Amino acid sequence: MLMLLVFGVLLHKVPLSGQDQTPPETGEPLYNYASIHLPEEHIPFFLYNNRYIATICKKGSFFSYLKKHSENLKYCWGYEKSCKPEFRFGYPICNYVDMGWTDTLESAEDIFWRQADFGYARERLEEMHVLCQPKETSDSSLVCSRYLQYCRATNLYLDLRNIKRNHDRFKEDFFQSGEIGGHCRLDIHTLISEGQRKSPLQSWFAELQSYTQLNFRPIEDGKCDIVIEKPTYFMKLDAALGVNMYHHFCDFINLYITQHLNNSFSTEVHIVMWDTSSYGYGDLFSDTWKAFTDYDVIHLKTYDSKRVCFREAIFSLLPRMRYGLFYNTPLISGCQKTGLFRAFSQHVLHRLNITQEGPKDGKIRVTILARSTEYRKILNQNELVNALKTVSMFEVRIVDYKYKELGFLDQLRITHNTDIFIGMHGAGLTHLLFLPDWAAVFELYNCEDERCYLDLARLRGIHYTTWRRKNKVFPQDKGHHPTLGEHPKFTNYSFDVEEFMYLVLQAADHVLQHPKWPLKKEHDEL
Repeated sequence: MLMLLVFGVLLHKVPLSGQDQTPPETGEPLYNYASIHLPEEHIPFFLYNNRYIATICKKGSFFSYLKKHSENLKYCWGYEKSCKPEFRFGYPICNYVDMGWTDTLESAEDIFWRQADFGYARERLEEMHVLCQPKETSDSSLVCSRYLQYCRATNLYLDLRNIKRNHDRFKEDFFQSGEIGGHCRLDIHTLISEGQRKSPLQSWFAELQSYTQLNFRPIEDGKCDIVIEKPTYFMKLDAALGVNMYHHFCDFINLYITQHLNNSFSTEVHIVMWDTSSYGYGDLFSDTWKAFTDYDVIHLKTYDSKRVCFREAIFSLLPRMRYGLFYNTPLISGCQKTGLFRAFSQHVLHRLNITQEGPKDGKIRVTILARSTEYRKILNQNELVNALKTVSMFEVRIVDYKYKELGFLDQLRITHNTDIFIGMHGAGLTHLLFLPDWAAVFELYNCEDERCYLDLARLRGIHYTTWRRKNKVFPQDKGHHPTLGEHPKFTNYSFDVEEFMYLVLQAADHVLQHPKWPLKKEHDEL
């Protein structure tokens, strides 16, 4: 499949894999339908880019729910060249024009769509160009987007026999000439010109700058100690340890976008953590990998002292790219609700078997995220909870997402079955990605970091509110950062109960008025 993409580039196109293939004239079943394993809402969009599978679905008698979607192939994610805007997987909504960016609502929506929706994927695909050109099907290839932020390679050769590791997780001179490369015609000048954004989590330039045009075919000529047959995704992770949900999910969202660029959502793939140190890796959110692969994540050092060849290698989009997603992404104001982040949420929840079990008749499910850390505790939490319980419609739950006491999948089940999610500023609010569409998130106090979770909520399309009246929030002290001195993130807070209830009731009103809220009669009661 990847080779088809490579030769598509050579013809000055980058068609999506499988669009124009014709199914062979063989008996049924012609395709393992169960391997698609996507939310049903995503099936027509998947089939649009995989006409070969859609044709089989029309002819076959298996999985009738796929067959019905194969009859009218018009719905598309949005990054396809032939995709009509009215059939895209959602479109952003802008409530006002940010005059610093543009002067019309229509152009504001288009800017936001290109910044943070499937338009972002389209721009990466439009950038794709050949850096190492194959002559024959058994040759290698290397195709990359601008600045080497995303690359695809075939018959890739890695020689790790003389590797020296230390404490540096992203060593820039890890490979020397001849230790990484393939049998293809390398455009070395174009390769070197792509180094403007050389940085560990912004580009693959440091890793690929030593890519060499080899005088042998690595696999055919028996130059590999190990041959990896399954497609392999290389990733450089945002944090040294997977303990911060906000930063780690920058990894996962970029892996998901990479799957779209590669037009494959198969879990029959390997994921290799590109880390040049000798350290191991701990991960509090390791269950999430099951949404992307059937196998354990592999550390690059697993292949030390060997020559390893990869039939198909994908260098994933990175978590801190300039103008990338979603860490510190500059976003036009006034816009929200990307199809990309909604699709990511649905994809992960579906693959991890997290289901919606409500909402419950006559109830709004309110979850308060408590903190057992030293700072940003809610000092009068019991008082706020008791006030919430005076509203009969509220079903209140207090949770502390400690990984030793509550596994991540159980955390997701609670979050996804929450209608109003309340918590202090902190990485735990990243759970808002997995709230139902009608839900609201209440960042109780943003600690003067105003954009972080506001923007994440905008990307996901979830209603966001936070504390507004500073004279009604009471810090324990001025905060005491270990090196920066006074800092609002390094203290604890009490909140005015009446103002708290006012904001929660506003959030509840939004939930009840949301068009996707399944129960409509409760609004008057509230």
